[in-house]
Amino acid sequence: MGSIIGTGLFVSIAIATQIAGDGIIIAIIIAAILATLNGLSSAQLAAAHPVSGGTYEYGYKYLGSYFGFTAGWMFVTAKTASAATAVLGCVGYIVYLFGIDLIPWLYPLSGIGILLLMTLLVAGGIKRSNLANIFIVSITLIGLAALVLFGFGSNGLPTQPIRDSFATFEISSILYASALMFVAYTGYGRIATLGEEVVDPRYTIPRAIIMSMILIVTIYLAVALTSLQILSSETFGQTVDGEAAPLMVVAQALQIPGLGLLVSIAAITAMLGVLLNLVLGISRVILAMARRKDLPNKLSEVKSFNQSPVAAVITTGIIIGLFVLSGDVVFTWSFSAFTVLIYYSITNLSALMLPEQDRLYPKWIPVGGLFGCLFLAFWIDPAIWGLGLGVIVIGLIWHTIKLRVVSA
Repeated sequence: MGSIIGTGLFVSIAIATQIAGDGIIIAIIIAAILATLNGLSSAQLAAAHPVSGGTYEYGYKYLGSYFGFTAGWMFVTAKTASAATAVLGCVGYIVYLFGIDLIPWLYPLSGIGILLLMTLLVAGGIKRSNLANIFIVSITLIGLAALVLFGFGSNGLPTQPIRDSFATFEISSILYASALMFVAYTGYGRIATLGEEVVDPRYTIPRAIIMSMILIVTIYLAVALTSLQILSSETFGQTVDGEAAPLMVVAQALQIPGLGLLVSIAAITAMLGVLLNLVLGISRVILAMARRKDLPNKLSEVKSFNQSPVAAVITTGIIIGLFVLSGDVVFTWSFSAFTVLIYYSITNLSALMLPEQDRLYPKWIPVGGLFGCLFLAFWIDPAIWGLGLGVIVIGLIWHTIKLRVVSA
């Protein structure tokens, strides 16, 4: 939950609403269905092959080196862009909360400072990170519960947004918004990338994914309906402009003393939690790629005193920092959406190749997940998916050169 509840709720719902308008409710449901299929595919792969690296390792094992490398390459690219969105969103809420008027270049620079602190925390090891995560999720849930309860109390049950979502909509806009919202669910993959560090992974990993998905869908719908009940879809979509603090604007519209402060604290802690979990997950994939020499071997070093891959964690922080410097949450989230959909396409393809004795769920689940991911990926802005395809080509060229060097 710490990996999922964050940027998706506090920033990306408004980004997707800009595109889909009242149809955002449908987009959330479509994304949830696809995310559930992907979550189950990830669960059975993680249970059958519990090693750090997630789909990077599954791709190598079941599909070959090119698919495996592409999965790792896409994971690092997608999740560093997503982490950058969390950093920029966190800065946005801080700026809005305290009424700070930042010079434009200070906006991403402030994000770099936050990123540095969280990177140092993760470098301290998984136990310390987990304690911080529990604290962060608790604060976030309290803030969200307050917003929804006060929203329902002031405006009644949000029946009008439900009616409006089916009244008028464009299917292309809803599919684009669904692709963006899909990223907001994909934190369940974080547990799969930590397969080596989880007790009884065949039991623990699927259970964690399924329980989290049920709770997350409920929370996303409740928050989205509350926001649309208080603000129009057009107004809510515009809240990502400027400081990008959508739920803070919703809370202030209710005019309940202290609610804006509580929601802002929840937003800030949530996005710090997402950032913590992303740095944790990305660094473990970099570790796995370095072990196989798909990345420099230096990144495979693990410190003996805390079992943390410090070099991989620091590298993760540097890559996220490059995305943060763009200062554009719409770009970072959209780019993350395309690359993560390609990543989960490989996840589902890997799940299709599982031996029958390792299969936990029927084959139609990964088939549905594979088709859904590839279908939604190309409803994103062509400039974004064109850039994403370019990144894939660069990675495959690098991988081909590496294979030739190793075989020479």
